[in-house]
Amino acid sequence: MASSGNWITDNLNNAINTWNDKLGEIWGLITQSPENFKGGGIWNVIVNINGAVQAIGLGLLVLFFVVGVMKTLGSFAELKRPEIAVKMFIRFILAKAAITYGLELMMALFRIVQGLMSTIMGASGIGGGTPAVLPQSIIDGINSLGFLASIPLWAVTLIGGLFITVLSFIMIMSVYGRFFRLYLYTAIAPVPLSTFAGEPSQNVGKAFIKSYCAVCLEGAIIVLACVIFSVFASAPPAVDTAAPVVTQVWSYVGELIFNMLILVGAVKMADRVVREMMGL
Repeated sequence: MASSGNWITDNLNNAINTWNDKLGEIWGLITQSPENFKGGGIWNVIVNINGAVQAIGLGLLVLFFVVGVMKTLGSFAELKRPEIAVKMFIRFILAKAAITYGLELMMALFRIVQGLMSTIMGASGIGGGTPAVLPQSIIDGINSLGFLASIPLWAVTLIGGLFITVLSFIMIMSVYGRFFRLYLYTAIAPVPLSTFAGEPSQNVGKAFIKSYCAVCLEGAIIVLACVIFSVFASAPPAVDTAAPVVTQVWSYVGELIFNMLILVGAVKMADRVVREMMGL
């Protein structure tokens, strides 16, 4: 946006534009897959790490299987029973498949959640955030003030602009944090998945799958939060044109920050909300 020549107006507009840019970036990020994030370079490294960790996972697979057999069976003589031997063999094969094809399974889960997010966005009819705009009445009021009368507004816009900018970066960092957690889970997946080989250790694998699903579902909660915020903030903060300009700016900035705090809080709580839903 071109400069208006008024420092107060420009400062508010810059802060609001930062918020709008980050909100738009969230809508773009949340619909991306880890494979396409930042051009796919990070994903290629993670896939390589996952492949290297598979060797460790297969080694742990044997270890957890032997430990599981020793703890589950009263004696090795029980392995001679066909039903027990078949059960152990099937467990070993399934655990091996989980490690070998774990990456594909995790991406399948991610795509299911992506479909859920697309459904939410389609049903809501909202495909992007509602941009915040500084009302023209406030711009006209600020421009009408003299130098001395505008001094109190410097502090108002400086503090308000700083709050809006900080909230913008806190919100976008939460979304980026979800991507990094997806990468971390994917890279280390063969190790926790190897615990499925033993009955006593299988809870670790179950907890890993639940946690990964929770990270994926965070995206759906963030989309819901953005949709609700877009409807909630569709009407801009009311401005009393009869009030002094300083009061108008204070009122507008205060209500705008309150609305933004609601969305930032909802995005930050996405992880907690999902874990409460899944009992984690």
